[in-house]
Amino acid sequence: MQATRQQILDYLRRESRATVKELDHLLGLTSTGIRQHLTVLERDGLVEAFEERGRVGRPALVYRLTEQGDALFPKQYDLLANIVLEEVREVAGAEGLQTILRRVATRFAEPYSERMNGKALPERIAEASLIIQERGCVSGSLQDGEDWLISQFACPFPNVAKENSSVCALDVEFVRQLVGADARLTKSLLRGDNSCTYRIRRTQPESARKR
Repeated sequence: MQATRQQILDYLRRESRATVKELDHLLGLTSTGIRQHLTVLERDGLVEAFEERGRVGRPALVYRLTEQGDALFPKQYDLLANIVLEEVREVAGAEGLQTILRRVATRFAEPYSERMNGKALPERIAEASLIIQERGCVSGSLQDGEDWLISQFACPFPNVAKENSSVCALDVEFVRQLVGADARLTKSLLRGDNSCTYRIRRTQPESARKR
């Protein structure tokens, strides 16, 4: 990141908002120079502008970070998730952790239930692949004999999965909940495969239906 633009991002992270005039004072540049840097940051999706009306005069143009801009700053979600998983395993045991992960998967799947209602299994397979893509992972599906395959080419929790592979059960259960059929993980990014691939069977086994 170019140094002046990083200073602008740092200021917006601290102050939440800024006008061109405020950035002038901070950086000692002309308004034209500041606007040029802001134009680049807007183009890259890191900042956005909005109008703020004061007591008198025309509305002022104010800048703030976008979600993409805020994401540039370090977060410790992965560390938190790993510690929580380890503590749950210590307190509730491996089976207790799996139960909690299945419940989390149910929470993840619930918002998509209306999109699945009334659809035949092939349609649910395609819709599930689309949902995975909407959640930020490249995905694809195809039929394989009487089964279907959903391939997910990126892990949504890569740094967590490296430390706690049990989190993979969450994704398997999430897919199973979406499609309403038995799902088994047959390929894994953690094992060096090029995708996490879920084999979907038309009929669920009795053990899956009782969950």
